[in-house]
Amino acid sequence: MQRGKLLLCGLMLAVLATGTALAEEKIIKMSTTTSTQESGLLDVLLPALEKDTGITVKVIAKGTGAAIRDGIDGNVDIIFVHDRAREDAFVQDGFGTKRYAVMHNDFIVIGPASDKAKIKGTAEGGEALKKIALAKATFVSRGDDSGTHAKEQELWKASGLALVTAASSMEKDGKQVTIKSVHPAVSTDRYLSVGQGMGKTLTISDEKQAYTLADRGTYIKYKFGREVPVNLEILCEGGNQLANPYGIIPVNPKKHPHVKAELAEQMAQWLVSPKGQQVIADYKLLGKQLFFPDAQ
Repeated sequence: MQRGKLLLCGLMLAVLATGTALAEEKIIKMSTTTSTQESGLLDVLLPALEKDTGITVKVIAKGTGAAIRDGIDGNVDIIFVHDRAREDAFVQDGFGTKRYAVMHNDFIVIGPASDKAKIKGTAEGGEALKKIALAKATFVSRGDDSGTHAKEQELWKASGLALVTAASSMEKDGKQVTIKSVHPAVSTDRYLSVGQGMGKTLTISDEKQAYTLADRGTYIKYKFGREVPVNLEILCEGGNQLANPYGIIPVNPKKHPHVKAELAEQMAQWLVSPKGQQVIADYKLLGKQLFFPDAQ
């Protein structure tokens, strides 16, 4: 009898151990831009993913450049970012298996209602930034090699202004990283590069009543989803230069055999499925849609 009990206990422990191992196997790591986290999207998207697939996602939120570097270094299983040129290069260089178009929103130029630079109603971001620089109004840049920072760099180049190149150093994952960027020569003293995520950049811009470039999702969260909202208005929106698509890319196991490629692929397929796309479409804040699905 005693021997039977011991065998039963051993069997139960083996079953529990197997279950624990299986649960651990369904945990993957994802590097993503701060905008997907700070907008609140992941708070609804990832629980729905886990409910349907059993996959738990450990999120590392940082600028897109740093998130892509995590994929290149094999530190994560999948990346979810918004810088199309670098995403395409990531796949072409063999670090990612495939880019899946997941969703989009757009970038906006925001600032104080007083609008010293008179950009309200301007559709194209390059023209808006040109007016800000010529008015010598304060502009706050993320300066963190994120997708938003990369878009800002594009807009300065599109502005037609004379630009200067600057290099700044910031700590990323315990390492000092040099980030090169351009800004207008005419208003160097009014250009503030803060090396922060979108939320912090919005807060700093609000404190200084300055202009900045933001993704619409995070702006809506900070404008309408907080007890103390940022006192900044959308002044430039809608132009082709301000499009902001997001893609998800599983890390290539041919480069990094240790990554959980099958689970990463399963996550990507779920995000572009009708169910995943519906969760994205349904995510609203005070009736305002923050992201628009691209796969369906």
